[in-house]
Amino acid sequence: MFDPSQADVRRFFCDTWRRHREGAPLEPLQAIALDWILEHPEYHGDLASVEQALAARYPAEGGRTNPFLHLSMHLSITEQLQIDQPPGIRSACETLAARLGSMHLAAHEVMECLGETLWRAQRERAAPDGDAYLDCVRRRAGR
Repeated sequence: MFDPSQADVRRFFCDTWRRHREGAPLEPLQAIALDWILEHPEYHGDLASVEQALAARYPAEGGRTNPFLHLSMHLSITEQLQIDQPPGIRSACETLAARLGSMHLAAHEVMECLGETLWRAQRERAAPDGDAYLDCVRRRAGR
């Protein structure tokens, strides 16, 4: 199983951004990551220096989103949609995107559900509840 460290994740996104800026070829996962990086110009500065990225801290009380966590969640959601796991997530997200007029906005709504699901799993020391996650996305799609 792929289990990257925090440093691995930060290097991955910084390398993707560097390759893009240099016009170098990207690996398939980097191409997907680049799509989300381009949707978030506010993170481009965070991706410009590997050394600064490795040293950066994003405490909750700092009021700033961790760009590496945010982009990683985008990648996770993209993979879930590609393989429709949990079953029904693709349809629910497509409905949400149609309602909001944007897949990017829909992904942010799904991200809220995913974050809540992971938080509950950690709090309860249990596996993430895929049904509750899907229900959350469906509720948002139906608003």
